[in-house]
Amino acid sequence: MRLMEAHANYDGELIRLKAKKLRQTREKIEKEGILDEDDYGRIVPQEGVWRIIPNHADGSFYGFDAWAENFCSLMDVHQVYVDPDDALAGRWCYFMSKMRPNKWNPDYPYDHLRERIERYDIIHGIGDDAHFAPDYEMGLRLGWGGLLDKIARYRADNDTPEQQHFYDLHERAIRSIQGWICRHIDEARRLAAEERDERRRQNLLEMARTNENIVEGAPQTLREACQWIVWFHLASRTYNRDGAGGQIDALLRPFYERDIAAGRITDAEAVYYLACLLINDPVYWQLGGPDADGKDQTSAISFLILDAACKVDSSLNITIRVHDGLDPELLRYGVECLVKYRNGWPRFSGDKALVAGFMRNGFDEQLARRRIAVGCNWMSLPGLEYTMNDLVKVNLAKVFEVAYGESKGDAMRTTERLWRSFASHLREAVRTAAEGIRHHLKYQKFNEPELLLNLLSHGPIEKGHDVSDGGAEYYNLAIDGAGLAVVADSFAALEQRIEREGRLTWQEMDRLLDSDFQCEEGRKYRTLLGRSQRYGQADSLGRKWAFAVRDEFTAAVRGETSADGRYKFIPGFFSWANTVGFGLHVGATPNGRRAGTPISHGANPCAGFAVDDASLSLATAVAEIQPGYGNTAPMQWELDPSLAGAECIALIEGIIKAHFEMGGTLINVNIMDRETILAAHADPSKYPDLVVRVTGFTAYFAMLSPEFRQLVVDRVLEN
Repeated sequence: MRLMEAHANYDGELIRLKAKKLRQTREKIEKEGILDEDDYGRIVPQEGVWRIIPNHADGSFYGFDAWAENFCSLMDVHQVYVDPDDALAGRWCYFMSKMRPNKWNPDYPYDHLRERIERYDIIHGIGDDAHFAPDYEMGLRLGWGGLLDKIARYRADNDTPEQQHFYDLHERAIRSIQGWICRHIDEARRLAAEERDERRRQNLLEMARTNENIVEGAPQTLREACQWIVWFHLASRTYNRDGAGGQIDALLRPFYERDIAAGRITDAEAVYYLACLLINDPVYWQLGGPDADGKDQTSAISFLILDAACKVDSSLNITIRVHDGLDPELLRYGVECLVKYRNGWPRFSGDKALVAGFMRNGFDEQLARRRIAVGCNWMSLPGLEYTMNDLVKVNLAKVFEVAYGESKGDAMRTTERLWRSFASHLREAVRTAAEGIRHHLKYQKFNEPELLLNLLSHGPIEKGHDVSDGGAEYYNLAIDGAGLAVVADSFAALEQRIEREGRLTWQEMDRLLDSDFQCEEGRKYRTLLGRSQRYGQADSLGRKWAFAVRDEFTAAVRGETSADGRYKFIPGFFSWANTVGFGLHVGATPNGRRAGTPISHGANPCAGFAVDDASLSLATAVAEIQPGYGNTAPMQWELDPSLAGAECIALIEGIIKAHFEMGGTLINVNIMDRETILAAHADPSKYPDLVVRVTGFTAYFAMLSPEFRQLVVDRVLEN
């Protein structure tokens, strides 16, 4: 483990900042209740400061003018946040997108899709918040003044009234952010004048100078770069929850190296600035991995970022990209952090399969390397693509239930005939999801245009069009499947117990499912079905059926790509935390799953699939099942602390490497013991600083609902 003593001289500030963050988290719970999402850096707003300004009879607001009016009016009154212990100013308070009573403009209905959406239990994503990445490099290079200059330059080229109005609104948004920054400068100087502690007074004065330098100009120092990033993500979070970051070590490296060369800062100060950046909000950042030409991006600041994460050790979303050329010390340090702090960070992504898969869409290797981990399960080309990542999901278990229900009228029932029905319904479900995405793309500019992310995207300002409305360079549209293992194991149980062994008839299976295994001998047969050959076991029927589901789903999603290739549809397997909600809508299934219980998680096998060598079996199964087009099917890995001691670091590192060598794309890890998680579930208030990786995101356990806590508890207990 790297020695941290050299960075100790800002420990007092960081200890106080971390304690304050815990108090703010408790305040959110007390005043607002639970939040089953990322642990945002948002704080509770002052009462009565701002309310939404509706422009529709339904009480909500839609379209460019209304979003600009609401955002700018909020910026004009948004409270300031200056802490003398913090290197960086600002916090956000409002979920603008969540404050609307309705998220989709009713003037553009999708009634033609509703019946199929309900039938297949599809999460359609129509009208949802942004899930693609801005290009922070552009922002750091141009600054707010440079972005205004860019608008002025392209305003001269695009002169239709609609385009001119487009530029007016984006310019107004920037100026409202600049006004917010200026109020923080005033507050920092006011507090400095009152501050008696000289160290804190100097920090406040430097904070004011830092912000004065970046109100118009591009950042020149590491502190200015961190502060500029904070302002953009605070504004974008406020606007519509955007939490995508970027390749943080490459973004900040030139600022750090210039500061060090000029003698402006020490490594201790760099770690302090970086820690303040990380504690501000758990934005998704990537470390390491190759640049466009394949050269490893690891540098001194990569390690300092992990040093800063160790200082903060709260809810963090840092991903180390593993490739053949990765500095082995960075991977080792990342695993050491995972084992020592046991707070679900960092995660790990696999460059080999991600690059090869994305290239199958027709992109070159250089571009594929630039597509990085900046979301819950997702990759993005910063500033270049519109994706709808992690927004659209097909409940595969529900599709199976529909097909199985229809099969009851078939006098010649076989698994092969059931499969043909399932495949037909699966194609219809995917087609419905794709039609929903196309509807979203057609009308999203009239609903929730991307006023902030347009600024750091390549195309919208140049063309005078919203990123959802033809402004993006690429449209790589994600559709995820959920419940893979339930379907695969159900087909396997039917084939094994009915067709191969004759232990059950189809009619007996119907009675078992209809009664939710509560009929006579239901428990015995449920156990029998649960012990059928499972997905995750080598050369099993479950594995065979998992491949069949994977191939059919992948072909269906890929088949929705437009003829000209402009709109590419890319498959993945990910359930987020929808395992609970999806499961509520599915009755008992032939693998022994009870009605209403959660479906399987993402690409993971069902719990209990292996007794010995479970970690390696899990790594193998999930690596094999990847759809293979550059979107992920993450491996959710729950490690018992007894298998995650310092002596096991090399073993954990080896499994990570093996998974990626076999074709894996992303690993999310929790290290947690049964006693702690059960005690925290019983009384979360006693464990205010317990952080868990729920799926792709981390959160304070105390902020989760009982249902979401149970989701994590079950995974740990089933480990």
